Order: sequence, then C-alpha cells, then structure tokens
Amino acid sequence: MQLFDLPLDQLQTYKPEKTAPKDFSEFWKLSLEELAKVQAEPDLQPVDYPADGVKVYRLTYKSFGNARITGWYAVPDKEGPHPAIVKYHGYNASYDGEIHEMVNWALHGYAAFGMLVRGQQSSEDTSISPHGHALGWMTKGILDKDTYYYRGVYLDAVRALEVISSFDEVDETRIGVTGGSQGGGLTIAAAALSDIPKAAVADYPYLSNFERAIDVALEQPYLEINSFFRRNGSPETEVQAMKTLSYFDIMNLADRVKVPVLMSIGLIDKVTPPSTVFAAYNHLETEKELKVYRYFGHEYIPAFQTEKLAFFKQHLKG
Repeated sequence: MQLFDLPLDQLQTYKPEKTAPKDFSEFWKLSLEELAKVQAEPDLQPVDYPADGVKVYRLTYKSFGNARITGWYAVPDKEGPHPAIVKYHGYNASYDGEIHEMVNWALHGYAAFGMLVRGQQSSEDTSISPHGHALGWMTKGILDKDTYYYRGVYLDAVRALEVISSFDEVDETRIGVTGGSQGGGLTIAAAALSDIPKAAVADYPYLSNFERAIDVALEQPYLEINSFFRRNGSPETEVQAMKTLSYFDIMNLADRVKVPVLMSIGLIDKVTPPSTVFAAYNHLETEKELKVYRYFGHEYIPAFQTEKLAFFKQHLKG
C-alpha cells in the first residue's frame, strides 16, 4: 500500500473516463489557427558562457496573444545539423532559466532550448483573467476556456518547436521534447498538438486528471484550485471551472500523441499523485514506457536521467 494513493497493481490499470467536451478538437484546431496568425520573429542574442564546445544564446520569439516568450538556447559549436531538445520547466521552478541544463544538453550533442513559461519567469504574459484568481496561475482565467492561462502556455510550447525546427543548425526530423512536473504536462501537450516532436520524455507530468488531483494531492499547486473553490463557493462556479480544465487535461490529449513516450513517477509523490500520472499514461495509444520509483517523490530521480539520455539517443541519434 502507498501512503495516500492507490496500490501499484491498481495504478497500472487506472484509466478514468476522459472528460473532453464535444468541441475539444475544434477548440484546439481554432487555437492553433489563432497562433498561426502571429509571426514568430525569433531573435537570438549571443551570451558569453564559460565552456568550450558550445554556443549559447538568449532566444526570444512572439507567441499567442503577441506575448514575447524567451529562454536559453545552446548549440554544439560544430557543424550541424544537430538533433534538438526543447525543454519545459516545472511550475514556477526555473532557476536562472536552467541555462546550465541547456548547456549540458548541447555538450551531449543536442541543440537545446529551455522555454521560460509566460509570467512565471521572464517571459511576457499577455493573458487576462476577467475574474479574480487564487494564489498562482492555476486559476487565472479558469471560468472560460478562451481566457484560461494554460491556453497561452500550451500554444507557447508549440511555437517553441516551430521556432527551433526553423533553424539551419537543427535537423527538423530529430527533435524531442522533455520536462518535469508542469514541464512534463507541457511535454505531452506539445507532442499532442504538434507533429514536430519525434520523441517525448515526461518526468511525473502535471496537469492531468484534475478531478482526482484536487482530491488526493497533498501539496501545491493543484491545491490552488481548491483554494479558488473555497473563495468562490457557488456550485456553478466549480462546474464551470472543471469544464474549462477539461480542455487542458493532458489525459484528454494523450491519445493524440503519436511518438514514443517515456515517463517516470515516484510512488510517494505528493505533488503529482501517481494515479494522475497513470491516468495520462494509460490513455496514451503509442509506443510508451513508464518507469516507477517506489522510494521517490516529486524530486530529481538520478536513475531516470540515464533512462532519458538512452531514450533520446535511441530515437534522435539512432
């Protein structure tokens, strides 16, 4: 038995019904069309980084709502084209923009871009919440699918792939996506909404199975949703908010992913409860594998880093 979630044998078969509304596909089709109306206008500014064998840049591009999205871009200092990695960071958790991690990927032979999520770091957030929201970003604009904060974030993730694939030094046929927690959720969303990625690695992905998450998560940020409901006690408010979240639940996007996927989860994860991760994983209809770590929670899992490197080497360099 786990401390608070389902035992492993039940997790392995946990596959809740999808909650996608009837206009789910149309919503994302129209959202991508709206993104396409914005010219990316990528801008690269060289950065002096104290390492040999790599070139580093500050990359900025325009995305949904004309927001300027930025991040660190590192590329091997040798002739390409190179395979590439687009990395999405955790919820409000990208210290120094993860520049050192991007350099590390470049030293492994990949062109690597770490997208900084709008509002949480140094990227511009142009989304507007017509109502108040609790604490961080989870409930910003939550009463309308068109204004919900993560609409812009998911589209920013897609635009990052479009920008990276356009660079001469990048082999557009060998691009992978990865990230942990919020970044893991964005990894699945990007692989579902774009045909650019050829492989995806998601560490304990967030933004999944919201109905269960708000009942069993023991730590933030899912609990921001609970806080919003405490402050807005109308049953109609909760119904509308949960409907909005259904458009962004990666469990509902999972069957659109067509590339190989590698996931991880620790069985004592209090932030992204194992059941919510299995919910997304069990709805994937592609080549997939989920590595389970009995004694780990929502944290760096050393053994999984080796698995991740081997997975990308196989699918992007093989």
